[in-house]
Amino acid sequence: MSSTTSTITDTSGAPQSGADGPFRFGNDLHKTLFCRTLLDTFNPYQPAVIDWPELDAEARDRLVSLPIWDIAVQTEGRAGLNVATYGQTVADPLVRKAIELNAFEERRHKLVLSNLVAAYGITLAPEPDYVVQGDPEWAFLVTGYSECIDSFFAFGLFETARRSGFFPQALVETFEPVMQEESRHILFFVNWAAWHRRTMPVWRRPFFELKVLAVWIFLIWERIGIARDVGNGAQDNNFTVTGAKSVGDDIGIAELIDICLTENKRRMSPYDQRLKRPAAVPALAGLARRFMRGGLKGARKDRLIA
Repeated sequence: MSSTTSTITDTSGAPQSGADGPFRFGNDLHKTLFCRTLLDTFNPYQPAVIDWPELDAEARDRLVSLPIWDIAVQTEGRAGLNVATYGQTVADPLVRKAIELNAFEERRHKLVLSNLVAAYGITLAPEPDYVVQGDPEWAFLVTGYSECIDSFFAFGLFETARRSGFFPQALVETFEPVMQEESRHILFFVNWAAWHRRTMPVWRRPFFELKVLAVWIFLIWERIGIARDVGNGAQDNNFTVTGAKSVGDDIGIAELIDICLTENKRRMSPYDQRLKRPAAVPALAGLARRFMRGGLKGARKDRLIA
């Protein structure tokens, strides 16, 4: 991956794509804009040289107690492989370059998490072998839409942990680049999907839409199964459930959704407004929120199930 990182400078502020002209989803301008947005906002930090802040005993115990570390490392391991494998099938050189960078950053997230748990003495279970079984496009879609779900709630939980002091400010600042990259990844993914469906042969589009529907059904079913298993002592990849219960049991569902919606909007706001935003999860969360009492300005009556 050194050839990728050597040609990209750190422009991690607001993206400057330089893409102008008539814009519609699926045209060359759209492709250039969503690919250059990812490429031009690359942050060349090195996980090995991150200076993890020293934590007092109480803060370290809170961090260690989070029931997410095994699955977090494994999820990034699978994501890096899924994205890289799909990238090898992509013919368009600009899209392929952007997907290769996405894969590099996913693998770098795994290194960041591995170094974090090592720095704070968190013991991980043995990692499984990471393999892509079957269709690379299916694996890429599962990874992309899963990140759209998890990132929406992770943005809110990360902000909740910051406000509550569950994560010390020094640790929040150290981990912030990873959160920024998750924003870039889901923005890239939903725009890739919009571009991909409009540039494929017309006869393929119904099959692609059925595949996307199947991915959503798979992810929903997966999370239903996870919810049933909460409380059995095993770690799971439902960060929304395990994370919210850990950062504080006094936060209501309505308040959590409010924070997630606000943080999602904030993290998407720096990017070119012509680009498509992840919409499904915020829309569903916003719809659910309309039927809840409480929230940021009201009483916290909608509690997370302990």
